[in-house]
Amino acid sequence: MSDGGNGSLLAQPLRPPSAGRTAALVGLLLLGAVTGLAGALLQAAWFPGGLLLALAGAAGLFLGGAYATGGRGGAVAPAAGWVVAVLLLTTTRPEGDYLFGAGGSSYLYLLGGMALAVICATVGAGRQPRGGPARLGK
Repeated sequence: MSDGGNGSLLAQPLRPPSAGRTAALVGLLLLGAVTGLAGALLQAAWFPGGLLLALAGAAGLFLGGAYATGGRGGAVAPAAGWVVAVLLLTTTRPEGDYLFGAGGSSYLYLLGGMALAVICATVGAGRQPRGGPARLGK
Protein backbone atom coordinates (compact mmCIF):
# COMPACT_ATOMS: atom_id res chain seq x y z
CA MET A 1 0.00 0.00 0.00
CA SER A 2 1.39 3.33 -0.90
CA ASP A 3 0.38 6.92 -0.42
CA GLY A 4 0.80 8.56 -3.81
CA GLY A 5 4.16 6.91 -4.54
CA ASN A 6 5.82 8.21 -1.37
CA GLY A 7 6.28 4.75 0.15
CA SER A 8 4.44 2.92 2.86
CA LEU A 9 2.28 4.85 5.30
CA LEU A 10 4.35 3.38 8.12
CA ALA A 11 7.50 4.88 6.60
CA GLN A 12 6.08 8.42 6.50
CA PRO A 13 7.34 10.87 9.15
CA LEU A 14 5.02 11.72 12.00
CA ARG A 15 3.39 15.13 11.83
CA PRO A 16 1.95 16.97 14.82
CA PRO A 17 -1.85 17.15 14.85
CA SER A 18 -3.51 20.29 13.61
CA ALA A 19 -4.68 22.96 16.03
CA GLY A 20 -8.33 22.10 15.37
CA ARG A 21 -7.80 18.41 16.11
CA THR A 22 -5.88 19.24 19.30
CA ALA A 23 -8.67 21.56 20.44
CA ALA A 24 -11.27 18.88 19.68
CA LEU A 25 -9.37 16.26 21.68
CA VAL A 26 -8.89 18.60 24.65
CA GLY A 27 -12.60 19.43 24.52
CA LEU A 28 -13.45 15.73 24.45
CA LEU A 29 -11.13 15.15 27.42
CA LEU A 30 -12.96 17.80 29.46
CA LEU A 31 -16.35 16.51 28.31
CA GLY A 32 -15.32 13.03 29.44
CA ALA A 33 -14.49 14.38 32.91
CA VAL A 34 -17.87 16.12 33.14
CA THR A 35 -19.63 12.95 31.97
CA GLY A 36 -17.82 10.93 34.62
CA LEU A 37 -18.91 13.36 37.34
CA ALA A 38 -22.51 13.46 36.11
CA GLY A 39 -22.64 9.68 35.84
CA ALA A 40 -21.26 9.26 39.35
CA LEU A 41 -24.08 11.39 40.71
CA LEU A 42 -26.76 9.87 38.47
CA GLN A 43 -26.01 6.19 39.01
CA ALA A 44 -26.58 6.49 42.74
CA ALA A 45 -29.77 8.55 42.43
CA TRP A 46 -31.94 6.11 40.42
CA PHE A 47 -30.41 2.68 40.80
CA PRO A 48 -31.27 0.58 37.80
CA GLY A 49 -32.24 3.32 35.38
CA GLY A 50 -29.61 5.83 36.49
CA LEU A 51 -26.83 3.29 36.14
CA LEU A 52 -27.92 2.34 32.64
CA LEU A 53 -28.36 5.98 31.65
CA ALA A 54 -24.90 6.92 32.99
CA LEU A 55 -23.24 4.03 31.14
CA ALA A 56 -25.16 4.78 27.94
CA GLY A 57 -24.10 8.42 28.12
CA ALA A 58 -20.46 7.44 28.59
CA ALA A 59 -20.59 4.95 25.72
CA GLY A 60 -22.26 7.53 23.49
CA LEU A 61 -19.55 10.06 24.26
CA PHE A 62 -16.72 7.59 23.63
CA LEU A 63 -18.13 6.28 20.36
CA GLY A 64 -19.34 9.72 19.24
CA GLY A 65 -15.88 11.17 19.83
CA ALA A 66 -14.36 8.43 17.69
CA TYR A 67 -16.74 9.12 14.82
CA ALA A 68 -16.46 12.91 15.17
CA THR A 69 -12.68 12.94 14.92
CA GLY A 70 -12.45 10.05 12.49
CA GLY A 71 -10.01 8.06 14.61
CA ARG A 72 -9.54 6.14 17.81
CA GLY A 73 -8.00 9.16 19.52
CA GLY A 74 -11.50 10.63 19.65
CA ALA A 75 -12.57 7.73 21.87
CA VAL A 76 -9.41 7.64 23.98
CA ALA A 77 -9.53 11.34 24.94
CA PRO A 78 -12.99 11.31 26.60
CA ALA A 79 -12.26 7.88 28.08
CA ALA A 80 -9.12 9.26 29.73
CA GLY A 81 -11.05 12.23 31.10
CA TRP A 82 -13.79 9.92 32.38
CA VAL A 83 -11.34 7.55 34.09
CA VAL A 84 -9.37 10.36 35.75
CA ALA A 85 -12.54 12.05 37.03
CA VAL A 86 -14.08 8.83 38.33
CA LEU A 87 -10.88 7.67 40.02
CA LEU A 88 -10.46 11.06 41.69
CA LEU A 89 -14.04 10.82 42.95
CA THR A 90 -13.37 7.45 44.60
CA THR A 91 -10.78 8.85 47.00
CA THR A 92 -11.91 9.78 50.49
CA ARG A 93 -11.70 13.30 51.81
CA PRO A 94 -10.14 14.26 55.17
CA GLU A 95 -13.63 14.46 56.67
CA GLY A 96 -14.24 10.83 55.74
CA ASP A 97 -16.80 11.62 53.04
CA TYR A 98 -16.69 10.10 49.61
CA LEU A 99 -18.94 10.21 46.58
CA PHE A 100 -19.17 6.51 45.78
CA GLY A 101 -20.83 4.16 48.21
CA ALA A 102 -19.73 0.59 48.77
CA GLY A 103 -22.69 -0.86 46.89
CA GLY A 104 -22.86 -2.94 43.76
CA SER A 105 -24.09 -0.02 41.67
CA SER A 106 -20.87 1.91 42.21
CA TYR A 107 -18.72 -1.05 41.24
CA LEU A 108 -20.87 -1.72 38.17
CA TYR A 109 -20.47 1.90 37.13
CA LEU A 110 -16.69 1.87 37.62
CA LEU A 111 -16.02 -1.47 35.94
CA GLY A 112 -18.72 -1.09 33.29
CA GLY A 113 -17.51 2.35 32.30
CA MET A 114 -13.91 1.17 32.02
CA ALA A 115 -15.00 -1.80 29.93
CA LEU A 116 -17.03 0.49 27.67
CA ALA A 117 -14.05 2.82 27.29
CA VAL A 118 -11.84 -0.06 26.16
CA ILE A 119 -14.49 -1.44 23.84
CA CYS A 120 -15.24 1.92 22.20
CA ALA A 121 -11.55 2.79 21.84
CA THR A 122 -10.83 -0.59 20.27
CA VAL A 123 -13.86 -1.00 18.04
CA GLY A 124 -14.44 2.70 17.37
CA ALA A 125 -13.96 4.36 14.03
CA GLY A 126 -10.42 3.62 12.97
CA ARG A 127 -8.76 5.30 10.04
CA GLN A 128 -10.12 4.08 6.76
CA PRO A 129 -8.25 4.23 3.47
CA ARG A 130 -9.29 6.99 1.12
CA GLY A 131 -10.51 6.17 -2.32
CA GLY A 132 -13.25 4.21 -3.94
CA PRO A 133 -14.96 1.07 -2.76
CA ALA A 134 -12.47 -1.12 -4.65
CA ARG A 135 -10.26 -3.65 -2.94
CA LEU A 136 -6.98 -2.32 -1.59
CA GLY A 137 -4.81 -4.80 -3.49
CA LYS A 138 -5.98 -3.63 -6.93
